[in-house]
Amino acid sequence: MLRTSLFFDMRAPAFGAPSREIYAAALEMSAFGDRIGVTKVGFMEHHGCDDGYLTNPFLMGAAVAARTTRIRINLGAVILPLHDPLKVAEDIAIVDQISQGRIEVILGAGYVPSEFARFGVSLHDRANLMDRGIETILRALSGEATDGEGRDILVRPLPIQDPKDILLVGGGVKASARRAARFDLGFAPANPRLFALYEEEMRARGQALRAMHGPGRPLCIHLAEDVEAGWADLMPHAVHVAKSYAAWADETGMVKSPFHGLGSEAAMRAAGIFQVWTTDELLEHASGLQSPATLGFMPLLGGLAPKAGWRSLHLLEQVMPRLAALQSKGTSSL
Repeated sequence: MLRTSLFFDMRAPAFGAPSREIYAAALEMSAFGDRIGVTKVGFMEHHGCDDGYLTNPFLMGAAVAARTTRIRINLGAVILPLHDPLKVAEDIAIVDQISQGRIEVILGAGYVPSEFARFGVSLHDRANLMDRGIETILRALSGEATDGEGRDILVRPLPIQDPKDILLVGGGVKASARRAARFDLGFAPANPRLFALYEEEMRARGQALRAMHGPGRPLCIHLAEDVEAGWADLMPHAVHVAKSYAAWADETGMVKSPFHGLGSEAAMRAAGIFQVWTTDELLEHASGLQSPATLGFMPLLGGLAPKAGWRSLHLLEQVMPRLAALQSKGTSSL
């Protein structure tokens, strides 16, 4: 199956569109995506960012749920060790009710030291906090009134969906694949090579595979009638996003990040993480994809002016009937 997705991180750097425009446009764009048949809209989470990176995906998810009827709403990765899991369970239940059973939530362990420091949480505790948090959320959303230690975890209303159809485990290490299988949940890794381990672990436990969401490549597709003009619009925002992710990687001591070294136009174009295509180029790319696959669009990337994002989305609208044919067939030529 071929999926189409809109993603928003709500960044509003000083050189880009202001937050008031970004938030208004994100809601309108989500409703537009719902009308034209986009599969999913996603909202991410980070904290303490000068550019206003979204801190509460549940609020945006609820706002979008109230303005849409079909589109699936993806929240996360929610950095679970930074939150009270019982509060997360309550938020999930409410947003699932508002959306009439259309949300999915990726739970991540987090990785940025400064984020953990601002909440007074130790990075060394994150594995334990993830395990205990997931257990609490599953128990609460399944209707249990107390956890294994006798703590009151009553949540009402309960979500419309089975909680195991809502929750996915995110992460970029082998432990995340094993965690997803241990809790019998879906898996959304940063590294698609971890799917094999997840599938192996699920089979070993006699469990049917659940939802698997991999990172799209390219991460962001921007459509333009004139590719060079499209790059001129997108480039400063793509560079800003890449530098931000690279800085977080540097905080952790990670030596391999796909966002390192993308400060120049030549490097950005060569990396392929962000792409500017015509509609014909999009269709050519889509026709060669193997199912399942995702075409990801970030129409407000790094504070991109909404008018530029709307130009891209209106071009997407033009080709949605042909993409929809691929969605229904899985793999096919255009």
